[in-house]
Amino acid sequence: MTDQGFGVVRPLPGNGLVAYEGGLLLVCDAGESAADDLLEALRATASSGGDGRALARRAAQVLAANMAGDPATCAVAGSVGDGVAVLVSGSAAATIATPAGETRLAGSDSLTWADRLVTGTVERVELSLPGAGSPHPAVRFDGGVVHGGGLVGDFSEQPSAPAVSRPLTSEMPATGLHVEPDLIQPPAQQPVERPPYPLADQPPATSGPQPGPHSGPQPVEQPSYLTPADQPPPYGPPQDQPPPLPEPQQQFPSYDEPAHPGNGEQQAQQHMRPPDHYDQPGPPGPGPQEHYDQPGPPQQQDQQADHGDRPLVYGVDCKNDHFNDPRVPYCAVCGIALVQRTLVPYKGPRPSLGVLVLDDGTALPLETDYLLGRDPERAPEVAGGSARPAKVTSPDGSVSRRHLRVALDGWDVNLVDLGSVNGTQIQPPGDPNFYDIPPNEPVTIAPGTTVRVGVSRTLRFEAHRG
Repeated sequence: MTDQGFGVVRPLPGNGLVAYEGGLLLVCDAGESAADDLLEALRATASSGGDGRALARRAAQVLAANMAGDPATCAVAGSVGDGVAVLVSGSAAATIATPAGETRLAGSDSLTWADRLVTGTVERVELSLPGAGSPHPAVRFDGGVVHGGGLVGDFSEQPSAPAVSRPLTSEMPATGLHVEPDLIQPPAQQPVERPPYPLADQPPATSGPQPGPHSGPQPVEQPSYLTPADQPPPYGPPQDQPPPLPEPQQQFPSYDEPAHPGNGEQQAQQHMRPPDHYDQPGPPGPGPQEHYDQPGPPQQQDQQADHGDRPLVYGVDCKNDHFNDPRVPYCAVCGIALVQRTLVPYKGPRPSLGVLVLDDGTALPLETDYLLGRDPERAPEVAGGSARPAKVTSPDGSVSRRHLRVALDGWDVNLVDLGSVNGTQIQPPGDPNFYDIPPNEPVTIAPGTTVRVGVSRTLRFEAHRG
């Protein structure tokens, strides 16, 4: 990408309107009633220095205000950091080429419009209207608004210097298209004969640049990100004093590994009794108790019958037999203190981790994964049964069709932004600021976190259960 957002932009032949301004692309049907509003959104975004995400947001607002009839046929695109934001509506289409392949978006695949934020290396972006032709390799579009059927932004090419302007004549009508100067073959240069010996006032020829005594790259001092305690003297601790020994901590097994046999198993037999939610009738009989993780058909049948599809995770019981995350200091149900040194973790069915409360009062119990968006029912995660749909819309059109996934991992609640155009922000508890989360990467949130989906919709993570 360049400072303008694209390398070389070429128009596609057609009867629509194509515009390129401030590194932002727009194509739309010339007969659309919203064409003027879309062009004004492009100019306003470019004049304010906005990126592709800001343009997609303004275009969505224009489309939302013109939803009386069929969706308008248009497409916009612009750079966002190291990626590209794209929005398509109606019969328009977009193709984004990356080293991994091509991603195609069609407005006809959505009830309203489709948007996508593609991160990483982008090689080419093509926006097209129905009936668009192919771009001519000798034609380049430097900016403005002209008739056409689409635009192609090629990042692999760098824009050359503009050709020398000449007065317009009847043979050269006013147009935004011109021939690239690099297609004109320069005249062949005649070889210059040199004497076989150096002249008196001419330095001897060398095979390459000779560096001076002080030339060459100088080492650049990098800023230190170490804390004062980690830096060497005089900022760190004295070297003659040994570092303090860490306090011994009890190691709990991971969520997916079975408990180690031996002393731990004997301790579990001495201190652990089956909790009430196992629904086992009567007190245990004399003799050693069987471990809950011991494989066998009776154990598997009981777990499926009693706990359904709830995953098994390692946890500890408080004195009131409430199953808890072994890392927390207090019970999430009754609030009693948990002394981890005297508790033995075991594997049991995970309870609800809390609830997500949307700004309209909708509550989503955190017992499984959710997929939030404007049209989540058709998402592959919902169709495959790995997540439940949660429809979230906004009047400004800032929520994508497939916007955010809430993924449960052990006792953690993770958020994964699915490459939405307007992104997802989180406000940690006690922090007045919101922070963007990176796309397609899980981010663990704590109870009390406020989440902003798009521009105007929010939800809050509450961990209270009972």
